[in-house]
Amino acid sequence: MTDIKLIVTDMDGTFLNSNYEISPEFPKVFEELKKRNIKFVPASGRQMAGITKYFQNIEHEIGFIAENGGYVVYQNEEILADKMQHQHIVEIIKTVREISGARAVLSAKKYAYYETEDQNFVDFFTKYYIKNKKINDLTEMIDDTAFKIAIYHPEGSEKNLYPFLKHFEEFGLEVVVSGEFWMDIMNKNINKGKALGILQNELQITPDQTIVFGDYMNDIEMLQNAKYSFAMQNAHPSVKEKANFLAPSNNDFGVIEIIKEYLQKNQL
Repeated sequence: MTDIKLIVTDMDGTFLNSNYEISPEFPKVFEELKKRNIKFVPASGRQMAGITKYFQNIEHEIGFIAENGGYVVYQNEEILADKMQHQHIVEIIKTVREISGARAVLSAKKYAYYETEDQNFVDFFTKYYIKNKKINDLTEMIDDTAFKIAIYHPEGSEKNLYPFLKHFEEFGLEVVVSGEFWMDIMNKNINKGKALGILQNELQITPDQTIVFGDYMNDIEMLQNAKYSFAMQNAHPSVKEKANFLAPSNNDFGVIEIIKEYLQKNQL
């Protein structure tokens, strides 16, 4: 088979276990990847700071796909930084306010902004968006580059958010269910797959030389951009349908197990 040159993994539900922990074997595995000149890139709907905190010792050595593909950095060099139009933000926030139980976060380069007084939600979402700031009104103009709007519903995103927000696709926006309770709205053609393609082009690496891991619908485009696409055992059924292979669950650190298998056998 073609030698692997790039490994890309989603974070929540994929690389991290249910306690949001990295496998204790990762440092050793990463050192072996370096020896073989295989590049490692975490990809997530999280803001950049919410991903890099897990890789502080090697942040300058690897790449990151953040904000569901809206923000891409490789070895501290910015590759892509998308920006939503303010009018789109205003219309989305107004709609979210009308959905009972829904909460919105405006995710941008400097901070993730929120307006809610719901402290339980604030305590919850700041685990993912660690650089955050409360403002009075999310429809007001901010001095920042906004990548996306993340919307949360405690009773599930597919049934309680998507039906009320899918019409924004007609505005030329991406509306994607990114987790059991989350969905994201971004500019058209902004997704993890597009971001991965840009990074592959930058690094001169082909899909045939790429392994990708994912578990939810916002990972599908990314999985389609790699020959060796793995859905986790715990993945959403639609993701398993699109992936070429199946990996053990995130709680079994399936990403690390598959990488170890490749390194040991030098084949998949």
